[in-house]
Amino acid sequence: MTAVPDIEFRGVTKRYGAVTAVSGIDLAVPPSAFVALLGPSGCGKTTCLRMIGGFEQPSEGQVFIRGQDMAGTPPYRRPVNMVFQQYALFPHLDVEDNVAYGLRQARPRLSSREIASRAGEALEMVRLAGYGRRKIHELSGGQQQRVALARALVNKPAVLLLDEPLAALDKKLRTDMQIELQNLQREIGITFVLVTHDQEEALSMSDFVCVMNGGRIVQLGQPSEIYDEPADLFVADFVGKTNLLSGTVAGHSGDLVEVALADGTVIAARKRTALQQGEVVSVSLRPESLSLGAQASGPFKGIVRNRIFLGSTAEYAIEVKGIGTLLAKADHLIGHGNLFKPGEPVAIGFASGTPLAFAETKNNGANQRVDKHVEIIS
Repeated sequence: MTAVPDIEFRGVTKRYGAVTAVSGIDLAVPPSAFVALLGPSGCGKTTCLRMIGGFEQPSEGQVFIRGQDMAGTPPYRRPVNMVFQQYALFPHLDVEDNVAYGLRQARPRLSSREIASRAGEALEMVRLAGYGRRKIHELSGGQQQRVALARALVNKPAVLLLDEPLAALDKKLRTDMQIELQNLQREIGITFVLVTHDQEEALSMSDFVCVMNGGRIVQLGQPSEIYDEPADLFVADFVGKTNLLSGTVAGHSGDLVEVALADGTVIAARKRTALQQGEVVSVSLRPESLSLGAQASGPFKGIVRNRIFLGSTAEYAIEVKGIGTLLAKADHLIGHGNLFKPGEPVAIGFASGTPLAFAETKNNGANQRVDKHVEIIS
């Protein structure tokens, strides 16, 4: 028996006057999933989050939470809580009173003992036991974020909505909080929905990534699938870094397509859709899929123009005649002296079948719809 989705969109469209923010979305999210809504500004991800939370109503279609149609149900009547980007904590209240605020609004009223007990449990859950009487201004940014989480979780929602909650944190603290959120979601076992425009955040935190653009779902899948097997040119270009090489289909070899590049080099690439002889395509090559060597062992030869040393890895901008600049990423092996210097010649290779070819479209796939209905399979 298939479990009832925690969240389901059926033909959901949202318009603001003449502007369509979300267009005909069908989506089913199973229980206990961690889902990231990822896309550029204006793609509709925040609008979807707000419709789940009840802050917006669909112009068309239905939003269900655990099988219940939420039409007309106000936010405070939904089994949902939200953590906002700016946390929205009350500065005049201490930590415990911030966490307990929602419990004090509950009807029928809860006893003071139960409120204190549940607030304490929520603070323990986010590893802030003993911080109850501290003022908000006495906390670090990461601690404030955990207070916001405890306040959202204390009412035991079915779904927790996260509206770019890590945007205000520095990089190291953001990484720490990504791990804490992952662990917390697994411990309490409720569905988390994260809205972000940060590709690394979406890929590292979630079980499933829903890539949106132009008010539509472009691709939905596990992070590795989104990164390794992008559905179209937009996803390939938006999620992570990639090199896009323009070329023309010169032939076919089994499941691969042969692409003639601008400099005359012919490479074999995988494809997501049927491609015709002579068709103009873009070939995606991830920087980490490129291998670099001092000897002429690859199809491309170039000159290192820039090197960005990142500690465990190094990124190179390599100028290839007739192709342009390629971005390559290589591991740095301490003590092996394997770093290339700007101005140094280098050969560039890649494994067979690594490139992925896409038909070039006017909007780079920005408004293409991959599936009429998308469902996460848990």
